[in-house]
Parts: sequence; structure tokens; C-alpha cells
Amino acid sequence: MERAGVLLRLVRDQRVAFLLVGAANTGVGFLLFIGFDLTVGAWLDAAVNETVGSLATLGCAHVLGVLFAFVMYRRFVFTVKGHVLRDLARFESVYLVSIAINAVVLPVLVNLGWNRILAQFSILVITTLISWFGHKGFSFRRRTEDEIEAATEIDVHTDRDVRAEERGTAS
Repeated sequence: MERAGVLLRLVRDQRVAFLLVGAANTGVGFLLFIGFDLTVGAWLDAAVNETVGSLATLGCAHVLGVLFAFVMYRRFVFTVKGHVLRDLARFESVYLVSIAINAVVLPVLVNLGWNRILAQFSILVITTLISWFGHKGFSFRRRTEDEIEAATEIDVHTDRDVRAEERGTAS
């Protein structure tokens, strides 16, 4: 069993650690969103339209925010080792669900007259729930000993059946 990270040793509850790291990630992500809103978003609002400005702001903040969040969750909440690229791909797939919802709802709220920053803040409740369940059950999930044993048992039987079939002695 892997040793828990510093944060988990302090709070002793993965849900609390998730919320603490999530609060830091949300803060960093929101600051990135504001920074891109004031730069890229404002420029594209004037050059193209508010929808393009909103989506570009969201996309830029998403890329940097996901990389930051991945490192933080992996290191301080789920404390897993190995499979970095697989974990990152899974992590991003959870966030793609969130950003898809965000990409639909954010422009709608902005076009309804909401301030873009307040609209984004309101969407965070939904995406936080998606994030917890997705990352715990999918992104950083590791197979239990029972699952590994069952998979190995299936592989052993399959290998034995293939070898018997190759010899022409399959039952």
C-alpha cells in the first residue's frame, strides 16, 4: 500500500483533501479565467463577438487549469504512482465532460445578460460534483487486489485454453 501524502496525513479524509485541493485549484483556475477574460477574451469580444471571447477564455484557462489540477490531485489527494499518461488522459476526459457543459451553459448565460465571471462561478457547483465522482472512480482508480486476482485468473485460463487449442487438445 502506498503511503498517503502530507495533506491526507493531516486531514485523514480523502473528501476533505479533495475539497481543499479543489478550492486551491478553483482559485487558480478562476484567476486564470479572469486573466484570460481581461486579455484574450476582451480582445476577441471586440474583434469577433462575445461568444468567441467566452469560449477562447474558457479554453485557455482550461488547458492551464487542468495541468495544475492534475498535479495537485495526483500528488495530494489520490497519491497514486505510475500510469501518468493514462491518468492524465482519464483526468482530461472527466474535465472534458465538465467543459462541454460549461461551453454550452456559459455562452447562454452571457447572452442572457449575465456577467461572464459570475456565470462561470455559478457553473462551478455542477463541475465540482462531476470532478469528485469522475476522478475518484475513474481518473485515479487503481484495481483492488481482488480485481487483479480475478483478472489474472481469467488470463491464466485464457492462456491455458489458447495453448490447448494450439496443441489441438481443447476441451
